Amino acid sequence: MADTDREADLRKEFIDTAVKAVVKIEEKWKALCAVDSSSAWTESYFRETNDDSTDGGTGSPIRGVPQYAPFPFFDVTETKVSSVIQKYAGESIISLEAQQNATVPMLQRKIYRLGRKLVYQVDVAIEAGVNSNAGNTSAISAGNEWDSATIANRDPIKDILDAIQTLRVDGIDALTGNGYLVVNGTDYTNIISNTKVLNHPTYESGVMQNGQVGKLLGLTIVVSETTTADQAYVLVARQGMVWKQAEPLKVKTIVDEGKSTTIRAWERGVFQLQAPNEVCKITNTRA
Repeated sequence: MADTDREADLRKEFIDTAVKAVVKIEEKWKALCAVDSSSAWTESYFRETNDDSTDGGTGSPIRGVPQYAPFPFFDVTETKVSSVIQKYAGESIISLEAQQNATVPMLQRKIYRLGRKLVYQVDVAIEAGVNSNAGNTSAISAGNEWDSATIANRDPIKDILDAIQTLRVDGIDALTGNGYLVVNGTDYTNIISNTKVLNHPTYESGVMQNGQVGKLLGLTIVVSETTTADQAYVLVARQGMVWKQAEPLKVKTIVDEGKSTTIRAWERGVFQLQAPNEVCKITNTRA
């Protein structure tokens, strides 16, 4: 006999797909990470601390090596970092009556909220890691914030260009197509309402998934409320930013016949910022 839309197997498939779709659309910081699998309890990696301007060592410059002289030696300097895999999980329950007869589509709302809550906490963890370990910073002086009381002093274009140049000094080009400007909603409002931005020839508006709202100065703009207030980031995605995934998102539907359905979702992983110099943190972006 053909399945009906109330039967358990069809419902499980729908819920699994729906939760994963919400997470995929709503993730912002995680979408900027390369995903690498993990089978460990504690993940260790080596965080690179070099930049291209580092010479071969005292008395051994790379430039100007004399004839017959030994080549200068250099190595990649790295620091070992360890972190424990974290579980991100949640569940929600819906009664049979609410699922079948409620005016508000409660099943869809619970799926939507469960997916959003999981991805929000993952993004919080990633932003915290970037915030703590960003290898470059660019500070905006007091009185020149993006919502400064003196409108003429607001110059996000110059501040973002300064951050791009800070990365470039380390040999990191944010303008190769994988560069991003990540801000929270308040700072995005301050940017988008600035005439220097609106009239800039590189500005492009657009609505895309994963928080992407347009482009500016060759960077894709991402808005995420997990981004710390008074800060913004210019970064190169999916190179030095890695999500070590011990268990991908899984969804389990538990049916208590005649009573309720429980929706359970979880994933396990940890964030690694393996190349901190690929992130420049802009500070004091709000008064």
